[in-house]
Amino acid sequence: MSVHMSCEMEVPEPLASVELLSRQIMSGGYDLNLFASPPDCNFLCSVCHGVLKRPMRLPCSHIFCRKCILRQNTCPCCRKEVKRRKMVQVNKLRKTIGRLQVKCKNAEAGCLVTCPLAHRKGHQNSCPFELMACPNEGCTAQVMRGVLDEHRQRCQEGGQQRCPLGCGATLAASEGEQHNCYRELRDAWVQRHERNRTLLLSLLGRVRRVHRTTNFIRKQLAQLGDFLEDDSLLLSSRAQEPEAEMWGVQGE
Repeated sequence: MSVHMSCEMEVPEPLASVELLSRQIMSGGYDLNLFASPPDCNFLCSVCHGVLKRPMRLPCSHIFCRKCILRQNTCPCCRKEVKRRKMVQVNKLRKTIGRLQVKCKNAEAGCLVTCPLAHRKGHQNSCPFELMACPNEGCTAQVMRGVLDEHRQRCQEGGQQRCPLGCGATLAASEGEQHNCYRELRDAWVQRHERNRTLLLSLLGRVRRVHRTTNFIRKQLAQLGDFLEDDSLLLSSRAQEPEAEMWGVQGE
């Protein structure tokens, strides 16, 4: 697919610099410096002169970045009216551009990785040269992801200390003046008291359940004993009946 480039007029160097800066700010396309090798000229937008981002084709067949062309009322190449409802996304071209090799945005910091444009964000999420904010409270440092754990450990150890009065609390540097040992110990006692109370109530509940179960088993055993006793008496009375009949026959 080809994209027609507009002719450029020669302008004084200061004006050219201003124009270039303005174009970079308003650009809807990808910066050329992002790519590992110069992209094909057919992949360039004639409005921002960057690599086409979310390319859209007009009915006149000219292709531009979506962001660039939505600012226009007429086609920058042929001056035909731009009708948004007739624009078409060029997904095939978008996928082709997505396969172009790009440098990591942290290349100047030392990252040598190149990857397809479509995978660039995925790499940034794991790049060891990406700047990360230290998560420790009170620390405003920005450090590379690869050394963040080391910095965080050092920062945490340097920024925290035990209470010098011996209450056992671990304090950040910003908490020293507001720290109150009595309040710290009272809060710790209240938390422990509530925890012990919860454990005690749980144990009492279990003891009650065991007591009810024991009483139920005791009643069942008593009923079983009564049943066995009645059954034994019944068997013994039946055993005595034949003997009585035999004695009655012998007496006759």
